[in-house]
Amino acid sequence: MQSVARWALLSSGCAPVVLIGGWTIAALLEGPAYDPATQTISVLAAYGAAGFWVMTGALAALGVCHLLTAWGLRPAALPGRVALGAGGVAACVVALLPPPSSGGSLRHGSVTAIGFALLAVWPVLAADRRGAAPWGLRPVPSLTATTLMLVSAAWFMVEMNQGGSDGVAERLVTALQSLWPFVVVASCLRHPPQPEGPSR
Repeated sequence: MQSVARWALLSSGCAPVVLIGGWTIAALLEGPAYDPATQTISVLAAYGAAGFWVMTGALAALGVCHLLTAWGLRPAALPGRVALGAGGVAACVVALLPPPSSGGSLRHGSVTAIGFALLAVWPVLAADRRGAAPWGLRPVPSLTATTLMLVSAAWFMVEMNQGGSDGVAERLVTALQSLWPFVVVASCLRHPPQPEGPSR
């Protein structure tokens, strides 16, 4: 098994920081009119929003972080690395397609949904079924992470349709998706691959 690039700890660790920091600062710039419990992150990234550039920059930085992590996470199975990298590309595209100040945007919503799906399935696609795999790449933790992300994404969709806690649900799923790459990288660095013994 190949070792993970040590710089991937920085790229994966920065992902939740830039995302959560971005929506926090953008919400502060927006002021009391913005309710983070009932309004989505997309509202902060909409044209005309006070924190437009902050949230847009955070989404783009998040995408770059995921791309770099996918590149450096060599112990993960290739399909998982591809899905993580594609999720990073989706985040960058979302940053380039901000929604309008009022109403929805089919392009923004579609790319966001694709990004959610890719970042939800990458853990299970990256799993290594060999017994010596680091904890974060073992089947049970990987499947658990994917399940939690899919359930929280489903909750977000329900809230979007019924109204209510849209912001809370979206922040839960995006926080989980931004944090899991760091957990995987840290577990790979904690349990590096053992050198093969001499051949007999």
